[in-house]
Amino acid sequence: MLKCFHSIILSFFLCLSCSVSAASNTPIRVALDDLPGVDMLGILIAFERAKEKGIHIKVSYLQSEGMAMRSILNRQADIGMGTPYQQIQKNSYPIRMFYQLSKLRFHPMVNSNYFTNWKDLDGIEMYTHGSGSGTEAVMNMMAKQHNISYSKMGYLPGSGVRANAMIHGRIKATVVDTERKNMLLSLPNSPFKTLPLPEINASDETLYAHENFIESHRAELKIIVQELMYVWNKTVEQPEFILQAREQYNLLPRLKHKDEILAYYSEMAKADALPLDGGLGKAFSADIEFYQHAGTIQGEVSSLKAENYWDFSILEAVGSP
Repeated sequence: MLKCFHSIILSFFLCLSCSVSAASNTPIRVALDDLPGVDMLGILIAFERAKEKGIHIKVSYLQSEGMAMRSILNRQADIGMGTPYQQIQKNSYPIRMFYQLSKLRFHPMVNSNYFTNWKDLDGIEMYTHGSGSGTEAVMNMMAKQHNISYSKMGYLPGSGVRANAMIHGRIKATVVDTERKNMLLSLPNSPFKTLPLPEINASDETLYAHENFIESHRAELKIIVQELMYVWNKTVEQPEFILQAREQYNLLPRLKHKDEILAYYSEMAKADALPLDGGLGKAFSADIEFYQHAGTIQGEVSSLKAENYWDFSILEAVGSP
C-alpha cells in the first residue's frame, strides 16, 4: 500500500514537471506592425539572442497597428508593436506599453513637381500609416503649426507601400520612415524632397502587452528587454554590429544592400532615435506632450497618468542591480 502511495506521489510530480516544461515551451507570440524590412533587424537580432537564453519567440508580420492591436485583444498574440495611446484612452483597453523601441524619425515627403512647402499642402489628400499612428500625429501636428488642413486623411499601412505609391504617382505627398526616405531621395533625377520638421522625441514604436501577460511573464520579458537594450547600445556604439549580427543569425537575406542597412542604422544612431534605456523616465512625458498636441489623445497633459498607458516595472527590474 505504501509502495502504491509512493508511486502515486511520484506520478503526480512527474505530471507537474511535464506541465511546467510544456508551459515554458509555449512560444511568446509577437505581432510586428509592418512588413519585414531594414528597420526590423534590430528587434529580430534581440529576439534571436533571447532565444539563445531559452525564450521561445514566434514573430508575425502584420500590415498595420490596428491589426497588431486586434491580435493582442483577441489573444492571438502576446506582444504588439506600435503606439496605442489613442486606443487605450478611447476604449480603456487593459494593455500597457513596456518598452520604447524607437523615437519618431519620420520624414514628410512631397513630389516637388507639385509641392515645395507646407503651405502647398493645404486642401490636399494626405496619407499616413493608420489611425492613431505616429505618422498621422506628425502630419496633424504640422497642419496645426502651419494653419493648413487636409481634405482627407487616408491610410496606407507600410512605409514601403506609401513610397511605392509616390514613385508610381498615385499620391503626391506622404510621410515615410528613414529607410524609404533615403530610397526616394537616391532615385535617378528624383523629384522628391523632404519638408522640415522640428525635433520630436516621442515614441515611434513601443512594445506592449495585456496587463495579465506582463504580470505572468515578467522573467521572459526581462530577458527580452535586456537583449533589446544590448542590441541598441552596441548599434549606437558601432552600427556595423547590425550587419555582423544579421549575418550570424541569417536574418532577412532578401535585403541585398549592406551599405543601405549600415546607412540606415548609422543615421538612426546619430539622430538619437534608438533609446538606450527603453524609455524609462522619459518616454511617457515626451509622448504625452506630442500626441496631445497632435490631437491623437485628449485632455490636459497634467490629467494623463503614466500608469494608465505604461508599465515600467520590467525596465525598472532590468535597471536594478
